Amino acid sequence: MNKSPVIHRPVDNYAYVCIDGSVNIMIQTQKGDCETAQIIYGDPYNWSNKKWQNQNLKMKKTGTDQFFDYWQVVIKPPYRRLRYGFELSDGEEKVYFGEGGFSEQEPKDTAFYFAVPFVHTSDTFQAPEWVKDTVWYQIFPERFANGNIENDPKGTLEWGSREPKADNFFGGDLQGVIDHISYLKELGITGIYFTPIFTAYSNHKYDTIDYLEIDPQFGDKETLKQLVQVCHDNGIKVMLDAVFNHSGFYFPQFQDVIEKGKASKYKDWFHIRDFPLSTEPMPNYDTFAFTPFMPKLNTQNEEVKDYLLRVGRYWVEEFDIDGWRLDVANEVDHTFWKDFHSAVKGIKPDLYILGEIWHDAMPWLRGDQFDAVMNYPFTRNILDLFAKETIDCNHFVENMTSVIHKYPSPINANAFNLVGSHDTPRVLHECAGDKQKVRQIFTFLLTFIGTPCIYYGDEIGIDGGKDPGCRKCMIWESDKQDQHLLEHIKKLIALRKKQPLLANEGNLRFLSGEPNSNCFAFIKETEETKVLVIFNLAEKVESFPLPEPFRGQTIDLWTGNKLHDEIVDLRAKGFAILEVSNK
Repeated sequence: MNKSPVIHRPVDNYAYVCIDGSVNIMIQTQKGDCETAQIIYGDPYNWSNKKWQNQNLKMKKTGTDQFFDYWQVVIKPPYRRLRYGFELSDGEEKVYFGEGGFSEQEPKDTAFYFAVPFVHTSDTFQAPEWVKDTVWYQIFPERFANGNIENDPKGTLEWGSREPKADNFFGGDLQGVIDHISYLKELGITGIYFTPIFTAYSNHKYDTIDYLEIDPQFGDKETLKQLVQVCHDNGIKVMLDAVFNHSGFYFPQFQDVIEKGKASKYKDWFHIRDFPLSTEPMPNYDTFAFTPFMPKLNTQNEEVKDYLLRVGRYWVEEFDIDGWRLDVANEVDHTFWKDFHSAVKGIKPDLYILGEIWHDAMPWLRGDQFDAVMNYPFTRNILDLFAKETIDCNHFVENMTSVIHKYPSPINANAFNLVGSHDTPRVLHECAGDKQKVRQIFTFLLTFIGTPCIYYGDEIGIDGGKDPGCRKCMIWESDKQDQHLLEHIKKLIALRKKQPLLANEGNLRFLSGEPNSNCFAFIKETEETKVLVIFNLAEKVESFPLPEPFRGQTIDLWTGNKLHDEIVDLRAKGFAILEVSNK
């Protein structure tokens, strides 16, 4: 048995406490190397006749990626203390693994084993309960709808009359969102994520000038209060976007440093290397990327921290928002985010905190900083499979298995899953205009675990390349919308709400396909009900053999038809959503 790939630590995704006091434990072994895995466990103080009293329990293989098999088990320690290790077998050889390393014989000393010293349910990861059932809609306010022409900025263009550019304006505002709440409710949306709405110079507003004021082109604070109230009345949560990594160039405190240099009382609010400040050829102060117009804030400065925490509290206290999305969150220090978490959760415990992190984010997801991150690894896998066709089905399943095993399951249930945003090309663009691919992508997004988000206009077939091409004006003329795609997404959202197994209920597992298969599937199941979602990526009809529980009386949730066969035929680039009940 190859011991070097065997990985476990008694923290994070490998060992975490659940809200009911149980402990979820995972170990990873080399792919195909281990036939069985058992956990050896017991209370560290439970000895009889000088022998530690322990038990063995078989572990379940929950997934396989390119290199590893993943094994999991759930244990509820009767006295809230736990020592544990693993018995691994390849069919011929057994080895024992614990904190003390590997052993050929089962160790008798509890010091060899991993420890959960005491199960504190207060340490569990607890995201707001409502999030996992939310379907989000991302709105770029300048491009969604113009509801009040009186607040249009100078030089505003006629709605949708030109291609979007980094410096043009079309007059979108908060009133425009209020005017179209019925559209969002009918679509099935239960949460709106707004990109920044605070005073800024640009059309995207990620260069904040005043964190405590609404940008006049979007309306005023009364308009925001009305918007939040209208959303809440229609069962829709509201999440705002905060840019605490950097300010805008015209942020008054930064302008003071430009004017006064070393004499400015705000000089320590930023990371300045020397004076006077210079933007060319490279800024002599830290910025977002190398953008001189976005100077990085020093969040370890107490005055900066106090100011930004006040901002975080203000919009929750005064406007009753339901979430903060945090821009460039990985470049801000962890201490600040822990203080931010305490500050805003102290006002509204079920507030959703979402960080923009594009990579493995476990250090931010331990319950004291963020509730979730934007799940871009999920995005890449979906686009690589369906849109770009750069990976096959098996590779996709392996990649997705790796992604979901990076985090505890409560984190996966609240992961912010997206297939496009203001920072990426439109999903239709990524699919080179192939709307069959787009329909498959949204079918996966809206039947998988996590909390899914639709970027405004993707549901009606708006296209566009990378920023700023992905920021076109929303199309409101129904004859110019893709009504077939719109109805497809409406139906998926309705099914997700009706059948919890198409959201975050039950246990998930992928089905292993044949090598070179054009189909893949995943199952979500409880003791009473199972749902099977199958995809065919081929340009022709493909047959998919149904697993045992689905052979016989099965309902196709998409068509309403009953199936009695052992196989299902999937049309070219088609899918099936099947349900079987043990009731």
